[in-house]
Amino acid sequence: MIQVNDKAASKRMAVLSENAQYFEDNSSIMDEHKKEKVVGVSYRVIDAVMEAGDAAPATPIGINLPNSNWIRSTIGSKSVSLGNIVAAYAAAGGSSSLNEFYMDEATRARIKEHGKLSGKMHTAMHEVIGHASGKINPGIGTPKETLKNYSNTLEEARADLVALYYIYDQKLVDLGLIPSLEVGMAEFDSYIANGMMLQLRRLDEGENIEEDHMRNRQLNASWAYEKGLADNVVEKKIVDGKTYFVVNDYAKLRVIFGALLKEIQRIKSEGDYEAAEALVEGYGVKVDAALHREVVARYESLNLAPYSGFVQPKLVPVMDAEGNFTDLKVEEEGYVEQMLRFAEEYAFVKPGE
Repeated sequence: MIQVNDKAASKRMAVLSENAQYFEDNSSIMDEHKKEKVVGVSYRVIDAVMEAGDAAPATPIGINLPNSNWIRSTIGSKSVSLGNIVAAYAAAGGSSSLNEFYMDEATRARIKEHGKLSGKMHTAMHEVIGHASGKINPGIGTPKETLKNYSNTLEEARADLVALYYIYDQKLVDLGLIPSLEVGMAEFDSYIANGMMLQLRRLDEGENIEEDHMRNRQLNASWAYEKGLADNVVEKKIVDGKTYFVVNDYAKLRVIFGALLKEIQRIKSEGDYEAAEALVEGYGVKVDAALHREVVARYESLNLAPYSGFVQPKLVPVMDAEGNFTDLKVEEEGYVEQMLRFAEEYAFVKPGE
């Protein structure tokens, strides 16, 4: 990545790093799984200027390093948020998907007003305090060893749940990071709708969910939906043949997210493979075929792509008569045209060679 630092946003988000110990101490996880001292959590916001390799044309919205669990626990971690990418994703869907998948005007208005901020805060807390939280019991191997093929899904689920638990917390208002708990409500609305329905648009008919982030979102949303059925915390409504998931009680939903966070941290801390398998396979993999067909049909009517790709700026140097560099122009180029040009200019083996 070629990047420009967003110093103002980084300064605001440094508040999360500075209060990392508060979030650990007040988490819903068991006390024996909390870190006594959260170390080395850093966070920056950047704007991506150009990307290549694994970051293009489909880009991450955040980066958390290192992957090594022992380095994280003893030295710390570094998180980077791609601010302009987060903003672009938020703007890409426009209002058409909002009107299609959220039933009442109050919810749509709240997401319009607070959705961009709630998305940024969720990403920040996922990366900074989510991945940095919790500890493994003495004598237990790393999650890669104990939880095996379920470790990545549960780690992403755990980090998401930390963000969800705290985005509806007065502490964020007190720290000046959000104006009100309406931001948390907007994130709950968006997360439940995406985990239960919206992300299914990315699958072909008959497919199970294989990607870790998608598994994590369905796991968290569907577990919360099931556990809240008795109190109607999240309600499934069908109106004119269209399915909606409506959050009725945000405070209770936060408690449910906290309970799942506690259980997933226990699974990670104790290396409980059987519980990991039951949770992921039971809630994160299988797809409701009828709901899937409905979501795909509703999205097709909106003419929105299920995935987003980014066009890199075409930078053209301006030279003077003596061949000296004098300026840099940014030229427009379509996505298809760019992919074809890259294939021609940067192929390992060019035609005729």
